[in-house]
Amino acid sequence: MDQNTRQTTYIEMKTAIPGPQAQKLLERRLASIPRGPFHTMATFAAKGEGALLTDVDGNTFIDLAGAIGSLNVGHCPPKVVEALKAQLDLYLHPCFHVMMYEPYVALAEKLNALTPGDHPKKTFFLNSGAEAVENAVKIARKFTGRKAVISFERGFHGRTYMAMSLTSKVKPYKNGFGPFAPDTYKMPYPYYYRSPSGLSQDEVDEQLLQKFEEFFLVEVPGEDVAAIIMEPVQGEGGFVIPSAKFVQGVKGICEKYGILLIADEVQTGFGRTGKNFAMEHFGVIPDLMTMSKSIAAGLPISAVTGRAEIMDAPGIGEIGGTYGGSPLGCVAALQVIDMLVEERLAERAIVIGAAVSERFLRLQDEVGCIGDVRTLGAMSAIEIVKDQVSKKPDKEMTTRILQEAHQQGVIVMSAGIYGNVIRILSPLVITDEQLAEALVVLEQAVKTCYNQSS
Repeated sequence: MDQNTRQTTYIEMKTAIPGPQAQKLLERRLASIPRGPFHTMATFAAKGEGALLTDVDGNTFIDLAGAIGSLNVGHCPPKVVEALKAQLDLYLHPCFHVMMYEPYVALAEKLNALTPGDHPKKTFFLNSGAEAVENAVKIARKFTGRKAVISFERGFHGRTYMAMSLTSKVKPYKNGFGPFAPDTYKMPYPYYYRSPSGLSQDEVDEQLLQKFEEFFLVEVPGEDVAAIIMEPVQGEGGFVIPSAKFVQGVKGICEKYGILLIADEVQTGFGRTGKNFAMEHFGVIPDLMTMSKSIAAGLPISAVTGRAEIMDAPGIGEIGGTYGGSPLGCVAALQVIDMLVEERLAERAIVIGAAVSERFLRLQDEVGCIGDVRTLGAMSAIEIVKDQVSKKPDKEMTTRILQEAHQQGVIVMSAGIYGNVIRILSPLVITDEQLAEALVVLEQAVKTCYNQSS
C-alpha cells in the first residue's frame, strides 16, 4: 500500500460521529451520569475485535488508543475469551481472603518470573493501577519505617488520594480536590525537547540528579525518604522518555540513601515499549513494580510485585481487598502473558513504533506544527506546536486534529500537561495494513488542520 494514499480496507463510516443511535445514548448518558467521567469518542461501542471497534451505528474504527493502553493484546482476544468462559462455569468470586484459588497463585508465579531481576519476588493483586500505587507506597513505608515519598513533575499515578497526591498535573486531576496526602514531594523529570537551549542531554541529567542532593539538604533528608516512584516513560505527561543515565542515576540515589525505587509500569508494561517492561531499557531493577492496564486484556486487575523481603513487610491482613485478584482477571492475565511470549508482542511493538516514527518524522519536514516525534516501542507521541522554533504548545490544533481523525474512522487520544501531544497506544496485534490505513488518516488530519490554520 502506498504510504501516502488512503485505501480504505478496515474503516467503514456510515454516519457522522455521533450517529443517530449514539445521539440517543448520549442523551441518556447526560441525564444519568455525572459530567466528570470524560470520553474521547462521542459514540458507543457495539463490538470490538483486535484493533477494530464498531459503534452502535455500524461505524468501524481502527483503534490507536487501546482503552488508554489497556489492550496490548487487542479487543476480545479469542484465547482470553475462551479462558473467561471456562472460568464462568467454575466460580466467579470466592474472594481470595475467604477461600483461595489456584489462578491467583499461578499468576503471581508468572509475574515473579517475568518481571526484571532474578532475586526472590512476591506478588499480590488489586483492582486498578491507582490501588496498586497506594499499596506499593504502604509497603515501602512499612518496610523502611519512613514516611516521605518522592514522585516526578508531569507524572501520573492515579486518582485516589495518595495516587493523586503523587500525580503532577493539576487540571483536571487535582483541581479543587485538596488537601492532599502529606509527606509527598515532586522532583523534575527530564524533558529533553523542552530543556534549556545549549544544554546537552547529559548536562540536563546531571543538573536534575544534583537537585536530589539539594532537596535532601533543604526539604527532607534522604534517610527519611521511603520511596521514589517513577514512570519509566511518562504516560499522561506526554510520553516523555528519559535517558538510561537519568534512570540509573535515580537508582543510584536510592541505593545511597536506602530508598526503595518503585517503577510505575501501569501504562508501560506488557510489551508496550518493546520490552516486557520499560525498566529493562535502562538496565535498572526496581524494588517494587506496579502493573495494571494491559495485564488482563481490559479486565480490572492490578498487581504489585517486589523483592520478597519487602513484600512480606506488612503483616497478615494489612494489605488486600475484597475484589483484588478476581478469578476472571487472573485467568485473563495468564492468557495475556502467554500471548505476550508466544506472539512476540514486544518485538511487534518495535515494528509499530518504527512505522509511526518514520511517517511523522517525514511529515515534520513538511508541516510546521509537529515539534517532536518520540517513541519507545509502540508508545508513540507526536507533539503539536504553534511553530517549530518557539515550540509553543498548540492544544487547539491538537484537538482539531483528533476530531478530524475521529470523523475519518481512527480512534486516537491526546496527552501532556499542555494537552498538545497526540499519543498512540494501538493494540500490539494491529496488522500492518490496519496500522498503515490508520496512519494515513492521521497524517491527512494533521495536514488538513495545518493547512486550514496557515
